Amino acid sequence: MTDLDPISVNVDEYLGLNKYEVDEAHAHVTLADDPDPAEFAKLVRVCPAGLYKLSATGDRTFDYAGCLVCGTCRIVAGGGIVTTWEYPRPTMGVEYRYG
Repeated sequence: MTDLDPISVNVDEYLGLNKYEVDEAHAHVTLADDPDPAEFAKLVRVCPAGLYKLSATGDRTFDYAGCLVCGTCRIVAGGGIVTTWEYPRPTMGVEYRYG
C-alpha cells in the first residue's frame, strides 16, 4: 500500500459526455501480468479517466474501456508495466463531445 493522499477530483460527469466504442476483441492498452505496485500507483495518480484503480485492500484493477487515448500511461510507464499502447482500431475508442 502507498502513502498517497486520496484523489479528490471527480471528472465522471464530464467523462460521461463522451461516447466510447469499446473493441472487446482487441485491447489497445495492456499491462504486465504482475505490475510493480509503485509503478501502478503512478498510473492511478495520472490517468485522467481514472482507469487504474487501487482498492483499500491493495487490489489493483485496470479497464481500457473508458480510455481517452491521451497516452499519459505510455509516457509514465511505457516500457515498464504498460506492455502495449496503440491507438484503437478505426471506428473504435473515444469520441469527444462538447469540448
